[in-house]
Amino acid sequence: MHTLFILADNQDITRTGLHAYLSRLYPMCPTRDITCKKELLNILMQPYSRMIVILDYPLFDLKDVEELIVIVKRFPSVQWILFSSDLSENVIRRVGAEPDISILLKECPDKEICKALQAAAEGKRYLCNPVNNLLQENHKHSGIHTPLTPSETEILKLIAKGKSVKEIAALRFSSVHTIMTHKKNIFRKLGVNNVYEATRYALRAGLVEMMEYYI
Repeated sequence: MHTLFILADNQDITRTGLHAYLSRLYPMCPTRDITCKKELLNILMQPYSRMIVILDYPLFDLKDVEELIVIVKRFPSVQWILFSSDLSENVIRRVGAEPDISILLKECPDKEICKALQAAAEGKRYLCNPVNNLLQENHKHSGIHTPLTPSETEILKLIAKGKSVKEIAALRFSSVHTIMTHKKNIFRKLGVNNVYEATRYALRAGLVEMMEYYI
């Protein structure tokens, strides 16, 4: 079954433009236009093998960005692109810490819009250049203190980049048991329960560059 592209945007001109991009890049893939949260939830519960949601958050009937993140986590197999021209810095920072959501501004050039759509089709995250630059700058000045040792910090970076315990052990010339012990200590010190939460911490603390994470 083909990937279903869901266009969750209340602006006719935006949906028309997205249809043009998708017909050029993925002419065989179906699309659905929706204009409210109820329609979005109904379609997300349908048995499509793959779905990509392109959502203009400020123009949609979501209470706040936290409600969006709850929906994203409820449907982890869905790819999400936040596509808007009116995102506050706070929203960008909050969504930027969520590794499952791509961010694309409507003023981005044609090339970047195509890259974002192609990344989503390949199951990858994409951050457009203005958003990535903003998040990089925030990381540089975040001032978050980490309780980790230098070794634990390096291991956390590798975890956030998607490396397995076995791969980290090979890279650091250590045993799997040693890396497992480090991983347990990292989770305990950060107060996190899984790799997802540890990765969010690494992104917020600037331990991992955004470009390193999503490529």
